[in-house]
Amino acid sequence: MTNEAGGNEFSAATGRELESDHGKPRYLAYQRELIRPHCGRSVLEVGAGLGEFADGFTGFDRYVVTDVDPGAVERMKERFADRPEVEVQQYDIDGQNPLAEPVETLVAINVLEHIEDDVTALCDLSRSLIPDGNIVLFVPGYERLYGEFDRKVGHYRRYTPATVSEAARRAGLTVEKARPVNFLGAFAWWAAVRKGGANAPNPRLVAAYDRFVVPVTRTVERALPVPFGQSVLCVARKTG
Repeated sequence: MTNEAGGNEFSAATGRELESDHGKPRYLAYQRELIRPHCGRSVLEVGAGLGEFADGFTGFDRYVVTDVDPGAVERMKERFADRPEVEVQQYDIDGQNPLAEPVETLVAINVLEHIEDDVTALCDLSRSLIPDGNIVLFVPGYERLYGEFDRKVGHYRRYTPATVSEAARRAGLTVEKARPVNFLGAFAWWAAVRKGGANAPNPRLVAAYDRFVVPVTRTVERALPVPFGQSVLCVARKTG
């Protein structure tokens, strides 16, 4: 997702700062809990921003954390200087320069919706995986939740389990799992963005959501499958 204007893409690219998970420790822990079971010993995270997700995602032999923006890359190098298993690289999610040493798992959190041709992007990204490696996608869910915030941050779409699975299959991947997550968050998002017209996060509401709603969501989703969610988790395997 190259920014044609050049310069500091992290600051200039539409919505990057608005979409940051800074200040949401429980939500980040919830994401890590959902994603970890699908990760091998080596991981590539694309579009990592300033490394909020990776900061608490440990226990791997090799973790390659990347962003397109050189400024973000330099800040992540400082952030992860004390973690020898972490490699920090500048990496465009168009996949034109795959890793020289492929990984077992590629993680893309709130990335695919920013790419117009998501199928080609998945094909390109899979070049950085070993055979039978996994791509773990965490994407915004359901077009009925699409609002002004989505437009502002450059989302081409929101996904359902069916639509993200179709994109993965068209890219030659085998879908292992696709399901909605963050059920209660969908209602909060609908109220704030669809009905309320919010086009930027309210820090006080975000903090309240993280403190009170996320723990309930985690408890519910451990016990029950949910029919709808603010996001969709998809796990697809590279075959052949």
